Amino acid sequence: SEGRPRLRSWLDRVHTEGIIEPAVVYGHFPCFSEGDDLVVVHHDGPSAGQERARLTFPRQRRDRPLCLSDFFRPKESGELDTVAFTIATMGQAASNATAELFERDAYREYLELHGLSVQLTEALAEFWHARVREEWGVAASDNVDMDQLIAKQGYQGSRYSFGYPACPDLEQQTVIMELLDPARIGVELSEEFQLHPEQSTSAIIAHHPEAKYFNAT
Repeated sequence: SEGRPRLRSWLDRVHTEGIIEPAVVYGHFPCFSEGDDLVVVHHDGPSAGQERARLTFPRQRRDRPLCLSDFFRPKESGELDTVAFTIATMGQAASNATAELFERDAYREYLELHGLSVQLTEALAEFWHARVREEWGVAASDNVDMDQLIAKQGYQGSRYSFGYPACPDLEQQTVIMELLDPARIGVELSEEFQLHPEQSTSAIIAHHPEAKYFNAT
């Protein structure tokens, strides 16, 4: 009786008051795996096929000894694979608006807008993940039930974000920053390797049919 009307009100306000500035930067990159590493290579020019960047991931010590690099073709196959990287943000306007509410001690409104802007960022990242699947030609297998699609990973591949169990090392976000140049959408990386504005998220996307979320512990 109260929550839904307030949500609808906030959804109207973020549009009419320009509280959010949604933006995405992304790209597809040729790559191969080498042990626990994912190696991104140059796609053209005199350095085509040569190493451009390298990401190292932890390997699970129990059950299946999984590592994120396992979901990409190994170097010894002689074939390149493809990885996608994305950065999605609600923009500086969202951070400014939540900060203003906090400074005015309007804590209920602050918590509501902060929570909404964070969820909108995640929704934008998931929406762009669907676009990447379409560009890869694997979206036809997506589950038509939205609850199954999101909650049960009812699609091929996975989207992994730094700081989570499969790729916990936030420092490696510097690689994505170099590859995507997200400063053009107003996103920067702090000295603590956190994305700014706060309502921003980065991701590595794998298309392998067996790529699911797991804890590398």
